[in-house]
Amino acid sequence: MAELQFREAIREALSEEMRRDETVFIMGEEVAEYDGAYKVTQGMLAEFGPKRVIDTPISELGFAGIGVGAAMNGLRPVVEFMTFNFALVGIDQILNNAAKIRYMSGGQVPMPMVFRGPNASAGQLGATHSVSFENLYAHYPGLKVICTSEPADAKGLLKSAIRDDNPVIFLESEQMYGLKGEVPEGEHLIPIGKGKVKREGKDVTLVAHGKMYHVAVKAAAELAKNGVECEIIDPRTIKPFDLPLVLESVRKTNRCVIVDEAHPFAGTSAEVGFLIQREAFDHLDAPVLRVTLPDTPAPFSRPLFDLWYPSAKQVIDAVNAVTYRN
Repeated sequence: MAELQFREAIREALSEEMRRDETVFIMGEEVAEYDGAYKVTQGMLAEFGPKRVIDTPISELGFAGIGVGAAMNGLRPVVEFMTFNFALVGIDQILNNAAKIRYMSGGQVPMPMVFRGPNASAGQLGATHSVSFENLYAHYPGLKVICTSEPADAKGLLKSAIRDDNPVIFLESEQMYGLKGEVPEGEHLIPIGKGKVKREGKDVTLVAHGKMYHVAVKAAAELAKNGVECEIIDPRTIKPFDLPLVLESVRKTNRCVIVDEAHPFAGTSAEVGFLIQREAFDHLDAPVLRVTLPDTPAPFSRPLFDLWYPSAKQVIDAVNAVTYRN
């Protein structure tokens, strides 16, 4: 295995799929001449040329629509948004066209495309650049939603997303592009919809994806010093969600805390918590608790941001609550 940064794992997945399949291309703002805003596509213009690595105008609605049209005509576009906050400008193409065309055509028109780019908070970027969008896209039928936390998962799931005949939302983190991890070389595919137990434990189940996985890991390490062993599940895919994996863990530990970088009302954590209590109620020795953002926009002030953002201490407090250690 090679040790790669998160950005390098994504680049490797893109490059391997573009070499394998000439119908795959990438388009977005600054993906070509500038090598990508976050250097994800560095060197790809030189290898694949301007017909397959395409700089677009600053018009998310326009190039999202071009991607939809290309997918309808047999290509496999990867559409990069510089941030998913900007994808709101093109959301009509995503929700009303990409998500629905295969259904409305009775399956006659596949929609093999990926929308990818940074999601959620990247630090002190203010309220309009700090939104976590996975629950929004997961709400709409026709879309698959992926939010990975480690480089190996990013590579394996992006390759699967590019090969899928349905539109896939692939959410990354600007703060994790430099994160390093071992990544299998060559053909590495992870099925969409399969989570993973990334830490074995017996006392409480932590469900966490994206950056929150790393918050959960930090909390679990601290809790282990006091004899509390957390099992950490990284769902990796938000939709379809690997509920059987989570239920299996909850039936073992009898307790669950969900860590989610989104607001509490109608978020992913709300849906997952409901499903756990519906399907495994008799196995629970405590209510399912959530650690989320507060129900406010992101503050710019650093002290306020640190209070606003989910922390390992909040996870520890929630675990202590469900294990009755408070």
